[in-house]
Order: sequence, then structure tokens, then C-alpha cells
Amino acid sequence: MTTPAVPTRAVPTRVRPRRGDPALGSIAFLALGLYVLFIVVPVLMSAWKSLTNENPLLARSDFVGLANYREMTHDSALAGSLGFTLLLAGAVTLVANAAGIGFAMLLDRTSLSFRMMRTVAFLPQVLSGVIVGYVWRYILARDGVLDNVLVSLGVIDRPITWLGSPHLAVLSVGIVAAWVLTGFTTVVHLAALQSIPVELYQAAMVDGAGRWQRFRRITFPMLAPGTTISVTISLITMLKLYDIIAVLTSGGPADSTQSTALYIIQLAFTDDRYGYASAVAMCLLVVSVVIALSVTALLRRREVDL
Repeated sequence: MTTPAVPTRAVPTRVRPRRGDPALGSIAFLALGLYVLFIVVPVLMSAWKSLTNENPLLARSDFVGLANYREMTHDSALAGSLGFTLLLAGAVTLVANAAGIGFAMLLDRTSLSFRMMRTVAFLPQVLSGVIVGYVWRYILARDGVLDNVLVSLGVIDRPITWLGSPHLAVLSVGIVAAWVLTGFTTVVHLAALQSIPVELYQAAMVDGAGRWQRFRRITFPMLAPGTTISVTISLITMLKLYDIIAVLTSGGPADSTQSTALYIIQLAFTDDRYGYASAVAMCLLVVSVVIALSVTALLRRREVDL
């Protein structure tokens, strides 16, 4: 007696692209063309404009060489904006990444409720900076939501002008920026945390390691690749921050929260000094590249040491 033949399903074979495939070459050429068009060309145009005194109110622009860069060395407003930008970038990056590690460890669960909380934690990163600025300006306004809550709880006796004094305005901008950035750092560290083998924790528990020892010896070192990505992107984001500050404080009071990006916009579209604004933009680009490369190299070295 013969057994009936069992029908078999054909397994699709994976077609690997051949070396020299014209389709891959076209895609690579398109990507390179878009990069040159939207990144390289604008940077070169800005570099050229930084060597001129271009002004849209004038019929012509003249080549002035390094005059704009020499003027930058005596620009106190630029020095103040750059100092605020560096302070904001460093402080917010530190706070946001520390908070991101903490939230990632709290949300490292597989239940539906924790997955929903991950979405909520990432929500600030999805919102537009303009929307974030308007919402927080309403919260931090005098007699706003925050003041009313603190007064009703008896924490303060009278409303505080959070955006009206230089020191409180700097603190408020830092808190808002860290709140937005924490959503991104949480997701990055959560992905790195879930890649750590569970066997390492089990072996550490068998050896009698406590919670702090497990974090110090296993979790923190294994998070190093994610931390490198998170810190580098956080720094770059903060160095070019514009929209939240423009809506929240407009650079005030007394230019205490004027970032370098906001100063560039003011030079170009308020003072109509395109040439000098381009020079300041090139300065910010160089500072951002140097900081990003230095921090990345330092954190990469830490990964190797660990």
C-alpha cells in the first residue's frame, strides 16, 4: 500500500544582489546626489556668503575676505550666545541621558501597560518644537498652571515669574529642553538595555551581587554603545536648538537665553546681514563638528576600555 504524497510548499529563494548591479548603483548615486544637493551645496554657499557683505537691501554685495570673521572676535553678543549654547548643550545632555537611563530601566518590561508607557515617554520627542514652546509658555506664565498648582499646595506664597528673570529663564529653558530630549534618550537606552543577555544577570545573582553591583558591573558598561549614540545626537540637537527658545522666551530676558542659532536668525532676517550671519553659522558648524567628533572619540575609547 502506497502512502499518499504529502504536498510540499516551495520555499522562496532569496535573491542576492549581484556585484555591479545597476539598480544598486542608481540608488547609491541618487543618495549621493541628494546629500550633495541638500548638505554640501548649502554649506559651500554659506561659506562663500560669509566672505561677503551681502545684504538684501543693497543692490550688490562685495567680497570682504575675512572681515566678518575678524568682527566675530569682538562680538560680545556672539560670545554670550555661544556661552549659553554650550552651557545648555552640556547640562541638558547630561540630565536627559541620566533620566533616559533611569526611565529605560523602569520601562524594561514586556506587559501591555509598560509598552503604552514607552509610547507616552517618547511623545515629547514627536511633538513640534513650536507646540512644545507654546504649551510650556502657558504652563510657566505668571499665574499660569505651575504657579497655581504650587500656590494651592502651599509650596510658594505668591506666583513666580519663571520666564521673567534671567536665571529662572535659563533654568526653565533647560528643563523644557531636557523634557523633550528625555523621550529620545529613553528609547535609545531601552533598546541597548534589551540587548543585554539575561544570563549575565542570573550569573551575577548566583554570585551574590546586589542591585547596585549589577548596575555598576553589567548594565552601565553594556549600555556604552547606546550612550555614545544618545550623547552625540543630544549634543548636536542642543547646539542647534532654535524653535523652542524662539517661542518660549524669544532669547530674553536681556538676551540671557539667546542661543547661537537664534542669534543667526536675528542677524539674517532682522538685521539683514546675510554675510555676517553666514560667518556665524560657519563658526557654529565648526564648533558642533569639533565637539561631536571629540565626544564620539572619547566615548568610543570608553567602549573599548570596558
